[in-house]
Amino acid sequence: MIRDERIPSDELRRIDEEIRSDWHTGEQVDFEEAIAYHESLPDHKRFADVLESADHPLLQPRAGVPRLEDQIELLQYLHEEGAADLLPTTIDSYTRDNEYGKAQEGLDKARDTGEDTLNGFPAVNHGIDGCRELIEAIDAPIEVRHGTPDARLLAAITFAGGFQSFEGGPISYNIPYTKRHDLAKTIEHWQFVDRLAGAYTERGVRINREPFGPLTGTLVPPSIAIAVMLIEGLLAATQGVRSLTLGYGQVGNVVQDVAALRALRKLGNEYLPDDVVVTTVFHEWMGGFPPDEARANGVISLGGMTAAIAKPDKVITKSPQEFQGVPTKEANAAGLRTTRQIIDMAIEQQIDIDGIEEEQELIERETRCLMDTVFDHGDGDVAWGTIKAFESGALDVPFAPSDSARGDVLPARDDDGRVRIFEFADLEMDDEIKEIHAARLSQRAETEGRDQSFRMVADDVDAISDGKLIGRPQGGA
Repeated sequence: MIRDERIPSDELRRIDEEIRSDWHTGEQVDFEEAIAYHESLPDHKRFADVLESADHPLLQPRAGVPRLEDQIELLQYLHEEGAADLLPTTIDSYTRDNEYGKAQEGLDKARDTGEDTLNGFPAVNHGIDGCRELIEAIDAPIEVRHGTPDARLLAAITFAGGFQSFEGGPISYNIPYTKRHDLAKTIEHWQFVDRLAGAYTERGVRINREPFGPLTGTLVPPSIAIAVMLIEGLLAATQGVRSLTLGYGQVGNVVQDVAALRALRKLGNEYLPDDVVVTTVFHEWMGGFPPDEARANGVISLGGMTAAIAKPDKVITKSPQEFQGVPTKEANAAGLRTTRQIIDMAIEQQIDIDGIEEEQELIERETRCLMDTVFDHGDGDVAWGTIKAFESGALDVPFAPSDSARGDVLPARDDDGRVRIFEFADLEMDDEIKEIHAARLSQRAETEGRDQSFRMVADDVDAISDGKLIGRPQGGA
């Protein structure tokens, strides 16, 4: 039975040796030599230190292409033309599925044709030398961003390659991303990732870990996202991680988003051990974007304004070309500059909005309900409690494809555009909270002159891409 217990050193070494045999570049990993390499890096490339010492929200885009020289060129452009403070290396889909042979085929084809035959950077195939060439070429910290249920080899190679921040977690890279990965198995795999990060940390190389806050990216109620962040943070802290960046994805209502980010920081500091440095990251809108680039810039600007008020430590930016898929480097840089312009204009203003404290209190109450049920299901053990809570539906994520989650919870917006829970199913919330959600959704139904139904949910999913926030019926208020 999986437990929230630190992996012993001898077991860490055994697993490390086993997973490094999955692809030949794993043989290059030498922990002691990797420590020495990290120690040689200048201060401005130390991800945790740069993030934790910032006095304003740092900006980071998403970006990944298959060839090393192209990835270097892309990140240099985003750093210089987009003024990105932190940079990503987004990993390709084959690597996320541990299909390193297919990733190699795609990389070879990219090298032959010069085309982007993969949708990201195959770091395992580039190996330690390729990773270090990238780290040395870019004059800013770089994070590994991916989507991998079993990221053990990817972590071993990229940590040894000089990366000092690694995104994802056992829930956030399982429940929203895959169908058949067993949750207990992904928790076990990520315990290794976190223990390896902890081993580096114990030697003075602080690896920043960032659970993926947006989850399914589709109208996720803030309390569900925050509960998952706290769970993954607790699991990582047990394994020795001491730099944690908890994430949250924009839902579009400024009051609710600001309240959620403040609740995330407060609860992160409350639930996680005192020796863990907690930072927060705000993901600009992760749902559908308008096809018109001018309207898309409006969505980005709302995210920038929200960040200026909430002041997260980091913002993951979007581009005005989100609708069409992977943006050009020029559009990606433009999204960075748009966000920076809004934040720089607004952050020193005293912007007071009614309702933030009340909404934050509600989010915190909901989150505590979910955390209590996890501890209850596991008799105090967060790992086992998480598995049992998802099995029972007491913890759930809307629109989740995973067999490890019920996916029965359904969200909808209230009359103010805040995300409420339309269908609780077996989600563990107290009756008063359920009544609050029901009353606010009822108010919206009355405004629109229609019954509460799944149609509201479906309309809300498409609303922002259609140029509005709430999925009102044609001719509605």
